[in-house]
This record gives sequence, C-alpha cells and structure tokens, in this order.
Amino acid sequence: MAYNEQLADRMREIISRTHADVEEKRMFGGVCFMVNGKMCVGVSKERLMVRFDPALNDEIMEMNGVGPMDFTKRVMKGFAFVDVEVLKTDKELEYWVGLALDFNKIAKPSKKRKR
Repeated sequence: MAYNEQLADRMREIISRTHADVEEKRMFGGVCFMVNGKMCVGVSKERLMVRFDPALNDEIMEMNGVGPMDFTKRVMKGFAFVDVEVLKTDKELEYWVGLALDFNKIAKPSKKRKR
C-alpha cells in the first residue's frame, strides 16, 4: 500500500537534525521512524502517525485534523493520526515531530516478541 513519501521525506529531514539513532521500518501500511529503538512517528497513507505522552491524549484529540489510532478497532492512547491537510508548513510538521521526540526521551521501548 502506498504512503505519502513527500511527508516521510519532510519528517526524515526534521528528525535527522537532532537524532542519529533512527531506523525506518515498514508498518501500518507505510513507514515508521524508530528513534533510539522506540516507535516515534510514521506515515500511513496520507496521514502522520504520532506517539505522544498519553497524559495529553484528551487535549490532542481535540485538535484540528487529529484522530485516534485504532488499527485493531481499539483506540490506543498516546497515539494519533494527523491528516496531511494540517501539515502544510514545516512549522506545523515540526510541532508534531517535536511532540513525538519529546515523549521518546521518556517512553519505554516495546517488549520484544519471542519468535
């Protein structure tokens, strides 16, 4: 499934300014940027996926162009999709990437699955 590669390129540029430990993984029908081994931000179709402090969930969900991340039909607090329509300027995208990078500093890494 295709995703907005232009949005991914813009995020790649923002993240690379301050972080060297970045890995890109294919997931969510797009690409996810793992920073310091932790899920941070990604692109799924025409929207940004952002991971943020769950304590901000109610406030974030009230913002324009934001919706819950619910891949499994279950809403995941601390994760949201942001429509590309509200990410037209670098300043708008930098806000969301910054929010994710701030939380990344304190986020716990996901548990590794046994294969």
